[in-house]
Amino acid sequence: MKLAVVKESRPGEHRVAIVPEVASRLAKTGVEVVVESGAGADARFSDKDYTAAGATVVPDAVSALSGAEVVARVQPPTTEEVAALPQGVSVISFLQPVAASDTVKALADRGATVYSLDLLPRISRAQSMDALSSQATVSGYRAGLSAAEHLAKFFPMFMTAAGTVPPAKVLVMGAGVAGLQAIATARRLGAVVRAYDVRAAAKEEVQSLGAKFVELALETQDGAGGYAKEQSAEYLAKQQELLAAEVAGSDVVITTAQIPGRKAPVLITAAMVDGMSEGAVIIDMAADSGGNCELSVAGQDVVVGGVTVVGLTNPPASMPTHASFLYARNIANFLGLLVKDGSLAPDFDDEIVVGTCVVRSGEVVHGPTAEALGLAPPAPPPPPAAGPPAERGPASDAGANPESKETGS
Repeated sequence: MKLAVVKESRPGEHRVAIVPEVASRLAKTGVEVVVESGAGADARFSDKDYTAAGATVVPDAVSALSGAEVVARVQPPTTEEVAALPQGVSVISFLQPVAASDTVKALADRGATVYSLDLLPRISRAQSMDALSSQATVSGYRAGLSAAEHLAKFFPMFMTAAGTVPPAKVLVMGAGVAGLQAIATARRLGAVVRAYDVRAAAKEEVQSLGAKFVELALETQDGAGGYAKEQSAEYLAKQQELLAAEVAGSDVVITTAQIPGRKAPVLITAAMVDGMSEGAVIIDMAADSGGNCELSVAGQDVVVGGVTVVGLTNPPASMPTHASFLYARNIANFLGLLVKDGSLAPDFDDEIVVGTCVVRSGEVVHGPTAEALGLAPPAPPPPPAAGPPAERGPASDAGANPESKETGS
């Protein structure tokens, strides 16, 4: 089976879907990995590294895609790139299919089979393939560093002959994988950290990292699979009111709250920003999906009343070496469900394969995406065979401890 890896085309995307170490691993299973020259350069993986790992490096995307049965990507292809794909090819990437309906339609017209890793079922067996969590780990770490870079103060306390410098006060909103990693990073840098999450289950994780959990007089909002459920407008208004004092007392606020497939909830209003001290910093990790701060602009630093609002966009791409390493491991583990004895043979009786499949041989089989495209809903899958229930582990982006040795890949 031939697996193609091409350069990512999204501006600012520096990751690569397969790294040399994973290419070597795949080659031992009978998978031929073909890489477009320079595909890994931004992630600091040279063509020589791929060649030494047993991959074949070709001069351009056309050569890489020729005869490919599977294409591994980080970002979804553009509609123009879809036109260059082999008919009937399988594509693996972060697709966010409801928001990428034009791309999905183009892929369906090519007769492709498409797997979107952001749809991965939240079960323990899928944790080694959980690319959302692996990349959230990178994002949280990056957010903590970005906060320290933008704040005109030390993070740790210093006791000097000239006097004592108090530690920075950091508030993290959202305690999924990204939030927990942001907490851990800020703590390592010496800040005093508080964290808030609408899910009661997050309290223990926050405290395990040495941070204080902020409890508000609100009902918890634990949703299915460990995610937070979407909140009503009334709930969000009350939440903003109660959080105003916490925000005002912070030197740094890091926000991470996102709802898959929907606009990010606004947690910090312009009025709340106005109540912060001059020099304070907000790191908005949800800027790509609308922003948790009312004043955020994706990809920009906005200064309002002396408060800097940083709209982080695609933070894993700013640390592409390890982000690519983790993502490539996720891809390789997922391929284990699609490839048997070196041949493409996806098991469509497997709930992970079915759960991530958006298009199957040109047919849109993901219900919400079909609805967005105005297509008839796909037929429901047959009921599972009788047997013990599938083991369900904690949702990785709602409970993983970034201090653990487990990497999720």
